[in-house]
Amino acid sequence: QVQLVESGGGLVQAGGSLRLSCAASGRTFSSYAMGWFRQAPGKEREFVAAISRSGGVTRYADSVKDRFTISRDNAKNTVYLQMNSLKPEDTAVYYCTTDESTATMAHRSPYSGTWGQGTQVTVSS
Repeated sequence: QVQLVESGGGLVQAGGSLRLSCAASGRTFSSYAMGWFRQAPGKEREFVAAISRSGGVTRYADSVKDRFTISRDNAKNTVYLQMNSLKPEDTAVYYCTTDESTATMAHRSPYSGTWGQGTQVTVSS
């Protein structure tokens, strides 16, 4: 089973940028679609972005479209989330996850599957 470790979170002012990374163990990284969810205090975990096995297909939640970019490097077993124009409402713990496809990831239960430990992103106003 793949193991996931997120990094790159922190405190940033509104309008700023952060890049999250998720390093995956194992030799089957390129067999999975990869993606990010987030959970704000008192709220349900929600889908943020997903990328297909080859990187050719991406999906985004409407709330982050045109501000966030997901990418992956299969040689490094790593998926990234570049977050620009951050807003206070982006404050959350961000989690990395895997799935069979971007479509299934965007519509599945936000609590099933394999997850990393999460990384905190805080955006101050």
